[in-house]
Amino acid sequence: MATDAMTALQTFLTTSIDEALKKRAASDIETHVLELFQTVASEVPAYCSFLSEQGIQAGEIVSLKHFQSLPLTTKFNYLQRYSLADVCRQGQLESCDMIAVSSGSTGEPTFWLRSIADEYEVATRFEQVFRDSFAADQHRTLAVVCFALGTWVGGMYTANCCRHLALKGYPVTVVTPGNNKTEILRVVQKLSPLFEQTVLLGYPPFLKDVVDSGIAQDVPWPRYGVKLVMAGEVISEEWRSLVGQRLGSTHPCYDSASLYGTADAGVLGNETPLSICIRRWLAAHPDVARELFGESRLPTLVQYDPLSRFFEVQDGTLLFTGNNGIPLIRYHIADTGGLLGYEELLSFLEARGFNPIMALGSSLGVHPLPFVYVFGRSQFVVSYFGANLYPENISVGLEQAPIYGWVTGKFVMAVEYDSAQNSSLNIAVELAPGVESSAERQQAIAESIRHHLCRLNSEFVNYVPEQYQTPQVSLFQTGHPEYFPVGVKHRYTRSSAVKSQ
Repeated sequence: MATDAMTALQTFLTTSIDEALKKRAASDIETHVLELFQTVASEVPAYCSFLSEQGIQAGEIVSLKHFQSLPLTTKFNYLQRYSLADVCRQGQLESCDMIAVSSGSTGEPTFWLRSIADEYEVATRFEQVFRDSFAADQHRTLAVVCFALGTWVGGMYTANCCRHLALKGYPVTVVTPGNNKTEILRVVQKLSPLFEQTVLLGYPPFLKDVVDSGIAQDVPWPRYGVKLVMAGEVISEEWRSLVGQRLGSTHPCYDSASLYGTADAGVLGNETPLSICIRRWLAAHPDVARELFGESRLPTLVQYDPLSRFFEVQDGTLLFTGNNGIPLIRYHIADTGGLLGYEELLSFLEARGFNPIMALGSSLGVHPLPFVYVFGRSQFVVSYFGANLYPENISVGLEQAPIYGWVTGKFVMAVEYDSAQNSSLNIAVELAPGVESSAERQQAIAESIRHHLCRLNSEFVNYVPEQYQTPQVSLFQTGHPEYFPVGVKHRYTRSSAVKSQ
């Protein structure tokens, strides 16, 4: 363990991000994946048993085609069937030095082991964002960790990776108020004036709440050069523009970045200035986005390192293989999405009249890495007249002027049936602190949601009869215990009907 950690640390500290990504682009991905598989098959007791039960001899897996015929691993058929020790190398818990706990959003919480060597691998993703997007190698940077601290993976992992950047020589200083909004605003106002820029790292709805609460308290966000690092939810480009405007952002492709992260394996990919530039153009061209992604909603679009996390797609959902404290082979994460090659995506866009590198105005930090797009879990969708409606479609309607000044951005959507089994789309919306409900605001919100559903979702406009297209909107005060309880992970859909207030 100590040897592995020292090797990983030395590699991380002595290899520039450009050099690391250049080497990886030239590497033989097939050889790397097969070597990782053979190592896991011989060193991890649970995976040895898993293959044996399937009648698979590891020595017969000698090509990528063979590898892609291996059975998928999941939480249920692999992680929950074997002891925690047996899913580690050599069956030794002590091969790892830290345990994190998943959120439990898909059932019982799961324990995830990792070693510090794993963190150096993931810290490279943070380095991409801090260097290529924020130029944090040149500016004194305060990193404010706004993810929850404790056993959950986000806060501790993020704080550690930011400290690894400081160890590498980046002028980055970390403070960890966690998801305590009062403490975040206190440390920002005290410490941000001492730095050239401030990076807030957290979940998008929470960061927006922090920003809005700061504005209400006269926090001078534009003075602090604030950047955002986000994870956990798909945001719209309207959201990015809105929050960026409130922070004084002038370069949306360089002032924020989302991470595609999971408790299972840390960070799998990250937004880059290139991927954001592409996504913003696609947001303005929904017909092209539908052609590319096959859906009316806009997914998170990130670039990834195939030697760090090897992705596959099966039946519209993502699989990945990666080396972690618990090594995972062809792990089915249950996220819907897909893959796009670097040249494949740029050629697609060029054929439709868009050159993102030219639009960025610089090739600095542009790496020829493949793209993965992620819609998220399929359960966050409601069916209305046969049209699939996604939270991403609704969010855009709430992010228009003047509506964004009335609401927090949180909502709950459901389909309700009356006694005659006529259906209606009901949406509960959380009002911003101090904002009162009114019939005029309800109507304006309903019309905005309907307009943008028709613009973005071709199923909605074609399947739903016009008289049923305007949703029934209910407005609730901040922190309503039934729809917007404080301190728990928000869900945008529910099976029961939304009640009017």
